[in-house]
Amino acid sequence: MLRQRIITAAWLAPLTLIGLFGLQGGAFALFTALMVLLGAWEWTNLAGVVRQRNRLLLVAGLALMMVVMWLSGAAFAMWPLWIAALGWLLNLYWVTQYPDASQQWQATPRRLLMGLWVLLPCWVGFNILRDSGAIWLLFVLLLVWVADIGAYFAGRRWGRRKLAPRVSPGKSWEGVVGGLVATSLLALAFALWQPLGVAAGIALLIVTALVTLISVLGDLLESMLKRYRNIKDSSQLLPGHGGVLDRMDSLTAAVPLFALLYIQVLVQVLSL
Repeated sequence: MLRQRIITAAWLAPLTLIGLFGLQGGAFALFTALMVLLGAWEWTNLAGVVRQRNRLLLVAGLALMMVVMWLSGAAFAMWPLWIAALGWLLNLYWVTQYPDASQQWQATPRRLLMGLWVLLPCWVGFNILRDSGAIWLLFVLLLVWVADIGAYFAGRRWGRRKLAPRVSPGKSWEGVVGGLVATSLLALAFALWQPLGVAAGIALLIVTALVTLISVLGDLLESMLKRYRNIKDSSQLLPGHGGVLDRMDSLTAAVPLFALLYIQVLVQVLSL
């Protein structure tokens, strides 16, 4: 398994970095759309759709929605990000109340609807951040990766208090704190590197803390759905990695919410 994981990462990481930072405009939107559509294929399984033909039709429908959003300009609009913010508040309630509130979302159409406010705004967030400059896209990607690394090592070393034992028994509050410390250091380093100034640096620290917590929720949501479906991996599309959604579950929450806070908070502070 470790050997397969390394082989997959060896070609996946360079391809992803080239696509995210080597492309722009329509080419970038197409690349990220393909990422999201692969995630949507896995989401149909998490939603309980078993027949391959139906799964393909649902993914095709999402692709058509993306085309319409691109042609209409909605691929760069703010309203999908606000929908994501409201949707993730609802996701937070469902994760914290699992399994008691599972009857509210367990129907397949409801899980598919959940996928819309998880996946589509993520694509919009990617487009907005890339259009705003690759530096902010780089920051949110580093934020998610650093949060994951910080949480892993802090959880291994000090983890005692379970974060959500009924959803993901391996995660701890100590791991969350470790992730917050790691991303705060990243934000400080980024603020000094740019440089952003005191006000913008403080705003970035606050935004970073919020998005770090949101990224944890993205991971927990997929864990909840997999636990409900009683499956270990969302698919075998990425051998050794558990599926595409396993690689981008935190990003589905972090990217649209960071894009929203970037536009509503950071841009305003930076313009002062």
